[in-house]
Amino acid sequence: MLGGECYSGGWCQLWRGGISQALGGQDAYMRLHLEHERVLTFNDGSPVRHASALAPLGSGWLVVQDDATSAAWLVDGRVQLLQVLPGMDRPADGASAQIGAACGLPLGDGPGALLLGSGSSSGQRRGGLVHTGAEPAVEVGELGGLYDAVARALELPEATLDLQGIARNGGVLRWFQRGIGAQLPNSSVDVDMAGLVEALRGRGNPADVELRSVRRYDLGEVGGVALGATDAVALPGGRVLLSAVAEVTRNAQHGGPLAGAVLALLDGDSVIDVAELPRVSGAVRKLEGLGVLELLPDGARLLAIVDAVDPLAASLALTLRACWDRASS
Repeated sequence: MLGGECYSGGWCQLWRGGISQALGGQDAYMRLHLEHERVLTFNDGSPVRHASALAPLGSGWLVVQDDATSAAWLVDGRVQLLQVLPGMDRPADGASAQIGAACGLPLGDGPGALLLGSGSSSGQRRGGLVHTGAEPAVEVGELGGLYDAVARALELPEATLDLQGIARNGGVLRWFQRGIGAQLPNSSVDVDMAGLVEALRGRGNPADVELRSVRRYDLGEVGGVALGATDAVALPGGRVLLSAVAEVTRNAQHGGPLAGAVLALLDGDSVIDVAELPRVSGAVRKLEGLGVLELLPDGARLLAIVDAVDPLAASLALTLRACWDRASS
């Protein structure tokens, strides 16, 4: 427990004693409620494992698997297997998170999804466009020049890139870098969506995609362990919900014990509030994917994807209600 009060099926409200961060003297008001959890298995009963990203796709949701070039498409009450990056081998160094971020976006033939590697190794510097239709199609492209430009914009050595979430607001993609402590803060850069799509399709130079508005975020820490971004989703009015985890590790690629997990409400480069994620079966879980199911008068209903503790077990889909209306708390 992070100094708060949380129980399965109930509200989880932050108490400032557990998470250390500066919020300009604001009172905590965001609350999270775990409404439902579902074990993710394909139609044949095999598990959806190592979920690493989530995006809306058509009338459903795309869950990308970290240890495979395929994904799970949650649509019409079923979980279908979808090849998303054919021919993309797992990096030789065994690094994880081939796809570190995903989001929905409009394509010429209808709604689609954008998938982007984390940039953590040479094999994770490409992306994909997933098209819906009777038979979903995928375009894959190399984006090495874009990753080089992002590293320069964020003032990071290329070896420390770990891009772990995208929040799309109109034609702008806010791409988040996971931080590890004071030496590597959480940050983001805004990317021109049209330019990125053209570069991915081979119609433009990835190095020339427009970047702007670098931001850095102090999310605080749990028990002395810094919180690092894991995914993001845009809200109306330009706000962003950012998931983060306090993981005891020097290298986020290989993971470690979890001290805590949170959602943060951002407005520009300001952290408006931070709330603890409800524990699942009594354990802290890292949120790997985040999406908005429904906007509510006082917040939103969210779809969240978390990995199982057992690496061979199925990932979980959680339905969360997030409330950030001060009057309701």
